[in-house]
Amino acid sequence: MPEKEKLRIDKYLWAIRIFKTRSLAADACNTGKVKCKGTNVKPAKTVSPGEQFEIKTENKKWVIEVTTLLHTRMNYEEATKHYMDLTPEENIDTTQTSAFVFNTGKRKSKQGRPTKKEKRKLDDFFN
Repeated sequence: MPEKEKLRIDKYLWAIRIFKTRSLAADACNTGKVKCKGTNVKPAKTVSPGEQFEIKTENKKWVIEVTTLLHTRMNYEEATKHYMDLTPEENIDTTQTSAFVFNTGKRKSKQGRPTKKEKRKLDDFFN
């Protein structure tokens, strides 16, 4: 009988890009922000396809179902193929405006700090 493939929940949440680092995923598990069937999950819990998890991040409350296991971190488009987002519409906060994309932590284009060229124009304007 072949051995069942094993993957920890903290590593899975990091690989599918819900959390930026694996330690943030482990901290979320330890502080009760990751639940399976209503019970808190420890970072070492083994994930298997078909399980559903409720995850609270800073910007969103996720409800996901594991479709396939992902052991390594991939780009966002590829990572989204390994889970189904079952988050109800009322849990999605569309009023929040931030300079950061909701889960990658990167700035949206044309927002945030000015470029070097824009900074020079501002300096010339104020001087």
